[in-house]
Amino acid sequence: MNAVGDEKPSTDVYRVGVDIGGTFTDIVFVSPDGAVITRKVSSTADDYARAIIDGIGQVITSHVLEGISIGEVMHGTTVASNAILEMTGARTGLITTRGFRDVLELRTLRMPRLYDLAWEKPPPLVERYLRMEVDERIDANGNIQREVDSADIGRAVERLLAEGVEAIAVCLLNSFANPVHEQMVLEVLKTKAPHIPCCISFDVLPEMKEYERTSTTVINAYLLPVVSNYLASLVQKLAEIGVNAPLLLMQSNGGLTTVEQARRLPCHIIESGPAAGVVGAQALSQASGIDDVVSFDMGGTTAKASLIEKGMYSRAVEYSVGAGIMVGSRLLTGAGYRLKVPAIDLAEVGAGGGSIVWLDAGGAMQIGPRSAGASPGPVCYGLGGSEPTVTDANVVLGYLNPDYLVGGELKIDSELSHSVLSHVVATPLGIDLVEAAHGAHEIAAANMIRAVKAVSSERGRDPRSYAMVAFGGNGPLFAATMAKVLGMKRILVPPSPGVFSALGLLSAAVEHHYSRTLRRVVRLTDPLEFETQWQVLETEARAQLAADGFTPDKTALYRSANMHYQGQIYELSVPVEAGPFNAASVPVLEEAFASEHERTYGHRAGPDEPVELVNLELVGRGLTEDRGLPVDQGDSCVVPENTGLRRAYFGRADGWIDTPVLKDRRQLSGAHDGPLIIEEYDATCVVPPGVCAALDDQGNILLTL
Repeated sequence: MNAVGDEKPSTDVYRVGVDIGGTFTDIVFVSPDGAVITRKVSSTADDYARAIIDGIGQVITSHVLEGISIGEVMHGTTVASNAILEMTGARTGLITTRGFRDVLELRTLRMPRLYDLAWEKPPPLVERYLRMEVDERIDANGNIQREVDSADIGRAVERLLAEGVEAIAVCLLNSFANPVHEQMVLEVLKTKAPHIPCCISFDVLPEMKEYERTSTTVINAYLLPVVSNYLASLVQKLAEIGVNAPLLLMQSNGGLTTVEQARRLPCHIIESGPAAGVVGAQALSQASGIDDVVSFDMGGTTAKASLIEKGMYSRAVEYSVGAGIMVGSRLLTGAGYRLKVPAIDLAEVGAGGGSIVWLDAGGAMQIGPRSAGASPGPVCYGLGGSEPTVTDANVVLGYLNPDYLVGGELKIDSELSHSVLSHVVATPLGIDLVEAAHGAHEIAAANMIRAVKAVSSERGRDPRSYAMVAFGGNGPLFAATMAKVLGMKRILVPPSPGVFSALGLLSAAVEHHYSRTLRRVVRLTDPLEFETQWQVLETEARAQLAADGFTPDKTALYRSANMHYQGQIYELSVPVEAGPFNAASVPVLEEAFASEHERTYGHRAGPDEPVELVNLELVGRGLTEDRGLPVDQGDSCVVPENTGLRRAYFGRADGWIDTPVLKDRRQLSGAHDGPLIIEEYDATCVVPPGVCAALDDQGNILLTL
């Protein structure tokens, strides 16, 4: 790879990862020999593609890459999630079975916050007058009890068209068992409204549970025009700057998908960005030989935590999005719109560098979930922000460079941070400015500790048994504070932590997920019935992967089963051993479920309790070359000199300390006891007193408590 200032254009073939966050867009170029070029640019909320094109253009220009060849572009995006959070999706209509018009409002009985009498359900994504009914009925076994009238379908479609809908979702009762009526509605839609994006629930989620299936299908339709237009624009703009490489999108489940599939099923890319970071943490754990880690990602808007056990991340079978921040729990649920699609199991809280510091009606300090975002950003950016943020608090505490961030590209004004925190927080509370800033730092840490506990102790895991992988622009700054409270002993800060999610994209593989409802008591069912249905899913997976360009020898299929004890409402997903499913497989599968039930809920039923399989699941994966993390994660350059000391505040016990500041992790020769601050291009790592920092053989900063 050519260093900055080389005159000879590069002819290397690069892989590019792009991750859009609420504050910054992160871009990485990786050459065949593992060398990495990174870039952080402010996200452009009015047109997310613009920041991507600008960032790629900057890398090409600054590194003289006119002769560059890009082999593929991997992309994690917040376009879908933002459309839901900001309620800017398509004007959507719904066609459903007579009598089921209000499923979206009835929801389920699960509440996100117990004893909160003020909590209100978020408004449905489809207004009631845009929900049309057709008179039809199919029972749970797929038998037609009442045929649908094509004229009835036509009237429903015409009414929606008259209302100016921009997308249409179709979800009929029990269509997972027999989609014939949904397919008839789809044919009418193609005839009467070929210009309107539409989807049927059998194509989106062919599983039982009417609310979950309806909600997921509606969300998919709601996002269809938004995601399709965004991807079309991005592909065009990439082509305009000479990038014609395949574009792959990160899914919520941790696998990559094609543009065509993402446009058809945008419900699968909602948690695209957070998933990429967990995939990267998994690759890091495998490379470091540490099987059990907590992935902790803190950016400018949110913080995310996920668990990796035995080198593998876990997937949730459903989650909620929108109407506030998702906080994982096995007892409660999110406050937003339910999605029953596979997703990496993570917890997310509204605590990032841009999170607003504010006082509630009782005079208590609160952090987030509102964020200053990229525009105007924290007050210290000098771009018009008027509300203090977590970043402003960290500037006051001396943790962040008082003059600039992002390697000098983002100038900051520390005096603005002092002034706004004093005026908005310290003076009204009658406390010292530094105490106010440290209080904001600790409250933000406490909020993020909730996320870590949600994926560890609330799931029967002891966080003290895990190492933490801390990344994101602010993750390394808070990691040690959080680990102390949680009793965790090891923290890994990877190279290029601020763009680590973009690097994680490069570790992912193309995946497609399939499922079918087949509700059977396992021990009372002929194993051949399960085997036959799994083979149907495998046929679909092989066909899709072949269309993606993967030959049979580059295809891997993984079975799993969604199960519960007979009579339970909610299920757990367990892997199924490879090979034909036969009589010998039955006790193995039942024991796998019982073990997972005990690990999740703390108990298992007796051996005589019937176990019911609810959904068959399958993952089809395209196999490529080794997609581990790049070997060389940083531009070739001379290690800069130590910048000297900076006063930083570490709480009442330690107070202000003249703290050594390093400009590069490569200055860590041997072990260094804290306090210590390591400033890098994309992130700052704070090592408090009592914590030891060293550099491991993978280039990670290893913090030992």
